[in-house]
Amino acid sequence: MLRDLSKFLKVDEEKENAIQDLLFKSQHTMLRSKKLVFAEERMEMCENLEFAPFTKFCPKCHREYPMDENVCYECLVALKDLSEKTPIHDIESKPIFRFSGENSLDDFESIFCESNVEKVNEFNINMNDLEKIIRNIKLTSLRNLDELINDNYVDLNGITILEKVLLFTKTFVNVEYKSYGQQLGYFEFETVTIDDRQTASLQITTMIHELSHFLLKEILVGVLCKLLDCASNRFIDVIVTYVLAYSNFTQLIDEYSAHCCEGRFTVYGYQDYSSFLNIIAQMDGEMSRDEIEITKSIGNTFANAIKDILEIFIDRDLREDIKSNFLNYHYESPNYEMLKLENCEMLTDEGFLKAIWLIISEGFAAAGENLEILNDYLEEVK
Repeated sequence: MLRDLSKFLKVDEEKENAIQDLLFKSQHTMLRSKKLVFAEERMEMCENLEFAPFTKFCPKCHREYPMDENVCYECLVALKDLSEKTPIHDIESKPIFRFSGENSLDDFESIFCESNVEKVNEFNINMNDLEKIIRNIKLTSLRNLDELINDNYVDLNGITILEKVLLFTKTFVNVEYKSYGQQLGYFEFETVTIDDRQTASLQITTMIHELSHFLLKEILVGVLCKLLDCASNRFIDVIVTYVLAYSNFTQLIDEYSAHCCEGRFTVYGYQDYSSFLNIIAQMDGEMSRDEIEITKSIGNTFANAIKDILEIFIDRDLREDIKSNFLNYHYESPNYEMLKLENCEMLTDEGFLKAIWLIISEGFAAAGENLEILNDYLEEVK
């Protein structure tokens, strides 16, 4: 079945052209020394003047005021104490994404009944359904962002690049911080954990990578809810979590997709495919070279859907800021050889739906035979 998907492949021309251009330049030109870009600070020298400290701010325009002021006469709103502003790092967020349906399936027995197995195998899903699922995720994240901004009086013009990406990540998942171990970060059960001892640039790319894992999972949650005509809940979430983890096939798709999304928002020549390569190294010939390439094409196609969600927030200007920030922290020469791991093919709409059917149908069957593992997962998401 996996080999049959090859007839639905098409070239991702934009990605292929960008990679070929970079590889050509790297082979035929001398590597230019990187110039460090430092932000210029403008300071006005004020002598013999005393200013009252700013202790209040306008919740609408975010202008700061001294303690004896009570109203912003520009916006005509009462001022608030600066202490009411929560640092982005400390904002707590547990966003919830919901899909609706007629059925309320609140245990594994009702989910894995014979009629539901038939619904999954019939796979009555089209591209319009998939687009509605992605739209649902977008709208929910936008509402979450508005709520975080309003509740915490966030001034988007007054926060750093890292803080913008961190705030954006918190509209999708809970974010926690680690202070030990070598992992830059990981995604697990609706939480992205990052090592905030790392440079701002590595924290940014790590969050984008791990957030991509969440979004791929959430897309498949929406698909399964549509197939079963049910509301999303922790049981459905656990099943999809299992589907993405139980086989090397689904792990490769998940990991490659996250690498593609991360690469969209960083600088060519600094990609790290280690987690993807580790999975291949452990397979010991389980999949042929052609099957791995088709699997990468599936991951690349998912990545394009995920990037469509990410780019609501990470627009062109912020993307350029992220890249400049990355170069300020990384002095090693770019390695364009790693770009040869990139796959420049995507599935057609028909091929993409067939790939999702393959992932969901095989994974759903495997999940139904491993209820003990599902119950262990369930304990983690309480």
